[in-house]
Amino acid sequence: MNRWAGGVAGTLLLVLAACGGSPNAGPATRSPTPSAASPAGGVGLDTSSRVPRGGGSTRGGSASAAPALPQVTSAYSLPALMRASYDGGRLRVVRRLAVTDAYTRSEVTYRSGRLTISGVLLRPHGRGPFPAVVLAHGHIDPSIYVTGQGLAREQDRLAREGFVVLHTDYRGHADSDPAGPIDVETRIGYARDTINAVRTLQRQPYVDPGRLALLGRSMGGGVVQDVLVAQPGLVRAAVVYASVSSSFLDNLRRWTLPERPADAKALFDRFGTPQRNPGLYRALSPRTYFDRITEPVLMFHGTSDDSCPVAWSRTTYHLLRQAGVDARLVVYPGEEHAFVPRWEDSIRRTVLFLRRELDV
Repeated sequence: MNRWAGGVAGTLLLVLAACGGSPNAGPATRSPTPSAASPAGGVGLDTSSRVPRGGGSTRGGSASAAPALPQVTSAYSLPALMRASYDGGRLRVVRRLAVTDAYTRSEVTYRSGRLTISGVLLRPHGRGPFPAVVLAHGHIDPSIYVTGQGLAREQDRLAREGFVVLHTDYRGHADSDPAGPIDVETRIGYARDTINAVRTLQRQPYVDPGRLALLGRSMGGGVVQDVLVAQPGLVRAAVVYASVSSSFLDNLRRWTLPERPADAKALFDRFGTPQRNPGLYRALSPRTYFDRITEPVLMFHGTSDDSCPVAWSRTTYHLLRQAGVDARLVVYPGEEHAFVPRWEDSIRRTVLFLRRELDV
């Protein structure tokens, strides 16, 4: 690490404690439920409370209004996403990629504001209307990314289970319009593209607009968390695999500072350091706004994940529970970031969860 990057890291250490620490956590409102053993070898941290389907919440036994919208101090923030409007747009089939016994897979594009975003669509055979899932993939270098890359197993399995699947490439990936560096570093642009993917699917005649969910992996898990706090009620449920931290600063310290110090400097030049402008970095952390989430969330993580530490998901789970969210964490001993040995168990749980929450 060069001298400048070491100085930036030192600045961050003044602001941060341990990963998943308290700067962005917000006040605790309720003690989390003790963990319980889950079947098939996973350690499940399960909730017993339920969030009503179709939006709204019953926290503490009575209906509560959505929290007031926080002040917007930057267009690159979660409060800005909360106030934005999203209408998706026409879903255009670019070309048919494959026809299987269960579904047709096509390369598609849709609109996200003024940008065109590419992706892949898997449509089960039949007229529908079908439930649907939007997939948010993890980090893959945009210079080598190809459309639909990542989450291939989930695409196939969910489509075979009768879900329409739209895998968004995000801006700056594959055939999508380019992304600015701040969009990339904050992931705010990726969240916009995911929200508009949901809105686009809701306009399709073969999709049931009231039965949509999100699934994100790694970086995409963070994108899903951003969407849930920005647009509560947009979907009915969310699934998160091996997620990045719900603290923006954790992720900044884990990847940007040691691997891309020039990008960190550009971020600090634009917004100030976390020490000088802590509010901005809290406004980029979904955990700051977990009390806005109205959807049930199912999380998976492995104890041998050397990319995204399992401690991040444990902290996120406890903060979700403290905020009154119907959250469940399944921890697989020995599972790594790639999710190979226990993937079959996890996708079985995922399908059961989605069928229950979407009334399929």
